[in-house]
Amino acid sequence: MESTLAMNTLLFLGVAIIMVPLARKFGLSSVIGYIAGGIIIGPYVLRLTGKDVNDIMHASEFGVIMLLFLVGLELEPRKFWEMRKKIVGLGLTQMLFTIALLFLVFITAGWRLDKAVAVAMCFALSSTAIVLQILQEKNYLKTTAGEASFSTLLFQDIAVIPILAILPIVANYKARHHDNEIQVLIQTLPEWLQALTVILGVVLLILLGRYVFVPFLRYVSKSGMTELLTASSLFLVIGVSELMTVIGLSPALGAFLAGVMLANSEFRHELEAQIDPFKGLLLAVFFVSVGSTMNFSVIQKDPVFIFTTVFAVLLVKFIVLFAIGKFFRIDTPQSLFYAFALSQVGEFAFVLINYASSLYLLNPELNAQMMAVTAITMCITPLLLIINDQILTPRFIKDIPDGEHDFNILDGTVSQKKIIIVGFGHFGSTVGRLLRANKVSATVLDRDSDRVKLLRSYGFKVYYGDATRIPILRAAGIEDAEILVLCLDDPDDNKFIADLVREHYPKVKIFVRAKNRIDAYSHLNNGINNVYRETLGTAVDMAIDLLHETGMRKYAARRLGQRFMAIDKASIRRLAKTKNNNDEILLFTTKEILQREEELLAYDNLNFENKNWEGSSSADEEDEEPL
Repeated sequence: MESTLAMNTLLFLGVAIIMVPLARKFGLSSVIGYIAGGIIIGPYVLRLTGKDVNDIMHASEFGVIMLLFLVGLELEPRKFWEMRKKIVGLGLTQMLFTIALLFLVFITAGWRLDKAVAVAMCFALSSTAIVLQILQEKNYLKTTAGEASFSTLLFQDIAVIPILAILPIVANYKARHHDNEIQVLIQTLPEWLQALTVILGVVLLILLGRYVFVPFLRYVSKSGMTELLTASSLFLVIGVSELMTVIGLSPALGAFLAGVMLANSEFRHELEAQIDPFKGLLLAVFFVSVGSTMNFSVIQKDPVFIFTTVFAVLLVKFIVLFAIGKFFRIDTPQSLFYAFALSQVGEFAFVLINYASSLYLLNPELNAQMMAVTAITMCITPLLLIINDQILTPRFIKDIPDGEHDFNILDGTVSQKKIIIVGFGHFGSTVGRLLRANKVSATVLDRDSDRVKLLRSYGFKVYYGDATRIPILRAAGIEDAEILVLCLDDPDDNKFIADLVREHYPKVKIFVRAKNRIDAYSHLNNGINNVYRETLGTAVDMAIDLLHETGMRKYAARRLGQRFMAIDKASIRRLAKTKNNNDEILLFTTKEILQREEELLAYDNLNFENKNWEGSSSADEEDEEPL
């Protein structure tokens, strides 16, 4: 049966649903799962896809456009203007040096001059989709390396325009009979005006953002229909992208600038909520399509040439990016991440290589080979970042625990019990600061190199390390530890480490942070009694203040809050012991407990009002189990 566009889309979504959880289970990036799934269903393995693969890739490129629109929404115009020097400095330096070095490599290999220039310009670009997806997954967008990567990618999007203008000059080619595939308004303008296209495009977007976009969204919002806001969000993103294509700007760059223009508007969060599901879905299809378009028959014909080119491109780009990072005083771990993250060839190369072929700069065989090189470098990038995170970066973070010394928060202090704290963000640092204030020492591990560097500058003995790995835990002294405190933001990581330690070091007492009731149930059912829900205390504090605002005495409100916490903790432990823990039984039990809570609190309040408020408060002094 002939594959249709709908059938291919169904296959792409299905393989994504299967492969990504599998990749995440092994600790790999979701991008690897998407690309691997595309390779499996592609025309060179299972051959489940048909002739519409390229159509799907073009459609899913809107995922990249939507991603940049959302990034723009997070970046206010003032901050964007402050980044201008970084964008031009990092981006321009990277483009010039990469093109120059790749050109020398290709000339040395015996390529023709025009061919070497064309491919060097195409390969100087990096993948916006892959890099931003990885930065979001790792929460690196606000790190030094994340900002440097983002700035460089922005400049590369701008650079697509002059590359499109330069390629016909390199080919000494003039379009006849409208045979140029990329017909844009820029080609109809005088040459002196073409250079001002970017400025004109930015000015146009500023005017549209102020006088068209916001009034348009206000008009639509008056209808009160959510589906119309969704349609309006998609209309804006797609419309801006098409408008930028006509003008001659990159559609992704146009979407980003439109997001920046709307960052200060009252519709910022509504737009984020409406666009985000489409962005994720289309990005997933895009990555799968990258894997499915890998031409293994081209690779088999001349694997030496293909992989030599891949190695040369990755090496040249890595050297340039790492050198730029060090020149701009980015520390070694961040420079390594920056270099590895942007060392691949980007998705815009697919367009530019085809354009160069239409100008007769590349023959069909070389076109297919360069397409394969582009796809391979994109597939390799997540693997290179794993090597960087697991092997290279730890070697450049000083003072990683080596198991031979007791690393403490405070120098010169000796703890009666050896304590390891994993995760030193807002939650973990609160625990650590309280221990430090009471002269209790602990080994602290965190896998955010920026945070490690910052906290060490404040005098904390915090060490870089991924506690999901047994060697790191062993180096931190888990074999001699008596207490392990898990404070990571990701509940899955906390659960993984807890299971790992319970399996290999059952004598270690575990204290774990839980996001909510569901996490608490899971930990309790796994035999961990010291569970701390991060939202319970603050929510109760708010309720106490609200009760006080309604007229209740502060002491009475606080007493009721403490009583509520005690009842709630007991109910959680009772629910966790429910063996038939299906939804219906859990819901019924929860309803019973909620009714019981109300009855106990009502009785407790009545009993309290009949007593002198300065009297016994034994309920407040009960030893409560943590939860």
